[in-house]
Amino acid sequence: MNVPLTPTNGGCRGAPVLKERGQREVFCGLTGIIWLHRKMQDAFFLVVGSRTCAHLLQSAAGVMIFAEPRFGTAILEESDLAGMADAHEELDREVARLLERRPDIRQLFLVGSCPSEVIKIDLARAAERLSKVHAPHVRVLNYSGSGIETTFTEGEDACLASMVPVLKDTTARELLLVGALPDVVEDQMLSLLGDMGIENIRLLPARRIDETTAVGSNTVFALTQPFLGETHAALERRGARHIAAPFPFGEEGTTAWLRAIASEFGVSAETFDKVTAAPRARARKAISQAAEVLRGKSIFFFPDSQLEIPLARFLTRECGMTAVEVGSPYIHDALHGPDLDLLPAGPQIAEGQDVEKQLDRALAARPDLTVCGLGLANPLEAKGITTKWAIELVFTPVHFYEQAGDLAGLFSRPVRRKQLLQLEAAE
Repeated sequence: MNVPLTPTNGGCRGAPVLKERGQREVFCGLTGIIWLHRKMQDAFFLVVGSRTCAHLLQSAAGVMIFAEPRFGTAILEESDLAGMADAHEELDREVARLLERRPDIRQLFLVGSCPSEVIKIDLARAAERLSKVHAPHVRVLNYSGSGIETTFTEGEDACLASMVPVLKDTTARELLLVGALPDVVEDQMLSLLGDMGIENIRLLPARRIDETTAVGSNTVFALTQPFLGETHAALERRGARHIAAPFPFGEEGTTAWLRAIASEFGVSAETFDKVTAAPRARARKAISQAAEVLRGKSIFFFPDSQLEIPLARFLTRECGMTAVEVGSPYIHDALHGPDLDLLPAGPQIAEGQDVEKQLDRALAARPDLTVCGLGLANPLEAKGITTKWAIELVFTPVHFYEQAGDLAGLFSRPVRRKQLLQLEAAE
């Protein structure tokens, strides 16, 4: 098993971190419902919020509400905001109506929003009360997706963290894989681990509540997403142990992630190489084709999704790019440390955001590609800076070997497009 080599100029784990606490430009945590409701097939996400929350979810999901997706909004009216109505009574009534109409719901998440946070609706107490009313058929949990409390991807983290305390206890030695992935990517992951002979694999989130996800002192867990800090802490409080590894982006990251699990379960080097050789070769070939246009180019990451550090590692080591600045909303050493070890020294590592200062640094650096949120992309494009929407990296399957070429392609396409536009302008 080939181990990734630390960069000759040292990694970034011990590099100074620029910590900024100014104005932010991010989506709120409600956005996570878009992929979570597709993943958890017997769950329903009921946002307690405003019409703005409802419009955000409907437009982001690309579905009409009459299609009956597994999410909805209990809209707070002016009487609720003014304290003239009992929001808890109304919520109980709406939940009862929902569950009567949708008997397929087994898990109900009450999701806090900015309006419900501001008027202090106690959704934790409401979830506890409603669980007693609707048990055992429906489990009611709550978490906050408020933009006051959460950034873009933290909605998933808050959701999964809310599930950990109610997972069943187990004394069995099991592997728990944590983080929502598209079904096709999840199946690829499970196939690779199964071919290595690793058994007793559980998932969080599972596709259905009846699947036997449990946790205990003999549980080891691996994260598939780099934004699950609260879930990581909740699992450790239940006695589970984290398998630290780079995240499975690109050939190198996927191999390192799988190797960490294989080492934990005593998989031989011969078996590991036999299982991974073919997909590794396909991934390297796909990456090399997409990365031709990226070699020697510079990249700047605005903080958005917490994917920035592992993506910077992938782009610098496997695609030949140079990172100018790598910003992340939060940096968690237990999660991001292995990727920082492999990220070549040099870029400014930044935690948090002061958007005006970061815009000034990006404009001064004039990188070949800038990864940022939707709100910043058009102003930067108007200044002649090529951008990639950070949100696209969350909604597109990019994990593990078979998606490695697609991941590189997400970054190469805007660079190639700009080159073609420059050629057309020159003619």
